[in-house]
Amino acid sequence: MAELKTQKTRASVSAFLNAIADDQRRADCKAVSKLMQEITGEKPAMWGSAIVGFGTYTYRYATGRTGDWPVAAFSPRKQNLTLYIMAGFDGYPELMAKLGPHSTGKSCLYVKRLSDLHLPTLKKLISQSVRHVRKQYPCRGAN
Repeated sequence: MAELKTQKTRASVSAFLNAIADDQRRADCKAVSKLMQEITGEKPAMWGSAIVGFGTYTYRYATGRTGDWPVAAFSPRKQNLTLYIMAGFDGYPELMAKLGPHSTGKSCLYVKRLSDLHLPTLKKLISQSVRHVRKQYPCRGAN
């Protein structure tokens, strides 16, 4: 079976964040990192070359294949700041309505700037997602 492309590394999160060229994106990423660390109680770790993750859970496909992924994570992509909300968004329509300008994928929340969002709502969304993941999957503090 092929190995997963994105895996946890030993690369420096601080060096990665400090290397973000755009001042606003760098500040937003540092704020999200602090927020996710507070919510998860986990230290940040690099996953692949561009994802900052917190904690680890093991998921299992119906085929029996398993993989590890962070309980909460984000990435400073070129177009957007991407926050990985592992529980997805279907269970949170009220929070999504109050969040502010954003778009979503299956478990990706895309935002232009953190200042565009209602931060208490974002914190609640991340917290509820983390609770959901920890309830549904085997988790471990891997950081």
